[in-house]
Amino acid sequence: MSAYPHTLNLWGVLSQSKRIINAHSRHFLALSVSFLLPLSFSLIVYPTLQTALSQSNSIIFHPQAHLSSSFLTLPNPFDPTRNLTRPDPQLFLVLFAYTLFAVLLAIFAVATITYSTFHGFYGRPVKLVSSMQSVLYSFLPLVATLIVSRVIHAVIVLLFALFGAIVVHCVQFLGFEVNYESNYFTGLVVLLGVALVLVFIWLQVNWSLAYVIVVVESKWGYEPLRRSAYLVKGMRRVALSVLLFFGVLIGLLVGGCSSFLVTVGAASGGWTSFGVILQMVVSSGFATLLMLQSLAASVVLYMYCKALHGELPLDIAEEFASEYVYLPFDNEKVPHVVCVVQG
Repeated sequence: MSAYPHTLNLWGVLSQSKRIINAHSRHFLALSVSFLLPLSFSLIVYPTLQTALSQSNSIIFHPQAHLSSSFLTLPNPFDPTRNLTRPDPQLFLVLFAYTLFAVLLAIFAVATITYSTFHGFYGRPVKLVSSMQSVLYSFLPLVATLIVSRVIHAVIVLLFALFGAIVVHCVQFLGFEVNYESNYFTGLVVLLGVALVLVFIWLQVNWSLAYVIVVVESKWGYEPLRRSAYLVKGMRRVALSVLLFFGVLIGLLVGGCSSFLVTVGAASGGWTSFGVILQMVVSSGFATLLMLQSLAASVVLYMYCKALHGELPLDIAEEFASEYVYLPFDNEKVPHVVCVVQG
């Protein structure tokens, strides 16, 4: 056995998760191709498909002609004489089908990759069949936990909206006229929006281990959210770093590539253009790698948090102190001890 010091920070989590992935590269490649690659590809391509469906079919077959007419004669959205059409039910149907498709892929990816990373962390053999079978046990708990978290988000949004409405009515009650186009009202909306984003980030940091807990500890609903908030105490800075690191990178990559496809894809020859196809393939590949690393990092962070709370078995954490935590790890399938220094 050998010992390698790793500080409890973002780079320590990234190095450990990368080591696990490299030790079982073919296994994680199979899982990524099965779930993460279709998910990342759909995230990049869907905005373009939605735009194409919302317009005439000529944008697909004659993109140059469509661009030459549409960009030169864009309708004024504030023109009261323009025709207002009802929302196309087909667009809502496509949106619903895509959302269901993306959620299912995400749940399958979380269940299988979390299961494999957890066992790989201990140096145990990981098998593709066992990882796939973990979906059977984790699917419904993951769905239940997802629903509970979204309900909490919705309640918070409603509370912020209610607070804003109360402020406006109080101002009107005092005899002031509320101008919805004034800078004061805009400032109130911006202030509430910033506060809402900060609350969501705080919740996401506290819930960063929730889905790992669902898969590993077989908990569901509100319990994984509560336990995640408990385990992440003392590691919130690291959890925030992991969240921002992968969130910003994946967001910029997917958002930038989606915008490129919407604005430039048709002008360069549509879907048959080699440049557009190459851009989609390369972007989807990088997004897949980032998503895989993000899921593995969450499991490693979960193990570190358990170690800091003294919850690892005695045969694994033989010596737990305020400065050092010893964790097992599979380095090229050879178990060794990782010395984690709390910085």
